[in-house]
Amino acid sequence: MLTVHNVDLYYGAAQALRSVSLTAAIGRVTCLLGRNGVGKTSLLRAICGLQPIAAGSIAFDGQDVSRLPSYERARRGVALVPQGREIFPLLTVKENLETGFAPVGRDQKKVPDEVFELFPVLQSMLRRRGGDLSGGQQQQLAIARALVTRPKLLVLDEPTEGIQPSIIKDIERAIRALSGELAILLVEQYYDFAKSLADQYLVMERGEIIARGAGSDMDRDNVRGLLAV
Repeated sequence: MLTVHNVDLYYGAAQALRSVSLTAAIGRVTCLLGRNGVGKTSLLRAICGLQPIAAGSIAFDGQDVSRLPSYERARRGVALVPQGREIFPLLTVKENLETGFAPVGRDQKKVPDEVFELFPVLQSMLRRRGGDLSGGQQQQLAIARALVTRPKLLVLDEPTEGIQPSIIKDIERAIRALSGELAILLVEQYYDFAKSLADQYLVMERGEIIARGAGSDMDRDNVRGLLAV
């Protein structure tokens, strides 16, 4: 579904990504781990078309999308849940969800029932402004908004950041439910959350992938120790 091959990315003279390669397939959760500032978000921005790459390629659904703008990638089924959520605080929950209609056809401009099955609290808050929701509820809204775009690939940038434990469990259940029908790329620093979901893992350091393997091998491979270095 998603194939990133030998990608380099620069901010001016500073190199943020160095020959990064990964794949993400439908039915699997791919977890990307690493400390702050190692290039995880830069990689997600490259995948979603928010930052141009200097070398390498990004293919999605069998087609090279390396030079496509972000809105074209969204139309093809790439959806990003950004770090910090970035919901619209003055819009209602309903209006926030409807912003996800932008990349879909006229016949799909309806919030899927699955959104409210995954996050039932949102259905009771449709008229509330996004800025009035708790941090955890805003995170659920951000994921729900991404699902409204009918993605094939769901990219999540640290969805547990600043979230209370009860809602982390809700988000974990939602990701697990979605993983059967989507490709999921999850960036996370919370080790236990990543380990509970990962079918495969990758660890980044200084813009490079320094380790990768099966999610079931994360303890054996001392991934927690790699994150503490």
